[in-house]
Amino acid sequence: MRRPAIDRLLPTTYQQAAGPGTVLGGLLDAMERLHAPDEDLLDRVEDIAAPYRAPDQLVPYLARWVVLDHLSSARIPVGRLRDLVANGADLARWRGTRRGLVRFLEIATGVPGFSIEEPRPFAFVVRVPEAAADQGDLIRRIVEAEKPAATTYEVALSQGTT
Repeated sequence: MRRPAIDRLLPTTYQQAAGPGTVLGGLLDAMERLHAPDEDLLDRVEDIAAPYRAPDQLVPYLARWVVLDHLSSARIPVGRLRDLVANGADLARWRGTRRGLVRFLEIATGVPGFSIEEPRPFAFVVRVPEAAADQGDLIRRIVEAEKPAATTYEVALSQGTT
């Protein structure tokens, strides 16, 4: 609470006695300083649920809100996790589809160029661009969580990509 707002809550006699340099004035100044951190937090409360403005420590919690908690132990950089949270509704909409899986993998790895082939019914191959080859564990974790339940898959490095 700011000092003028605190002053208005006081009886008139106290307001007159709370001038600069007085004991009551000093107490009211201290009260304003004590309220300042909470006031600052309340001024930014909408940032808590905004993936690109939330503190880094809060982003994994936000990921749970959009059902990405299966990635909590994966070592995804916070920037990419923010991207996943921001795209969470769209990813959920396309979950279990080729489009959704490719989009999820590209956001999570930060590498474009994933593709999916279906050599036979209920089986598919995820083609991984060479730039994402070092993220095999993350890719497998995502495919396992996002694929349709009754399918099998293989993860393979794309041929001829850079």
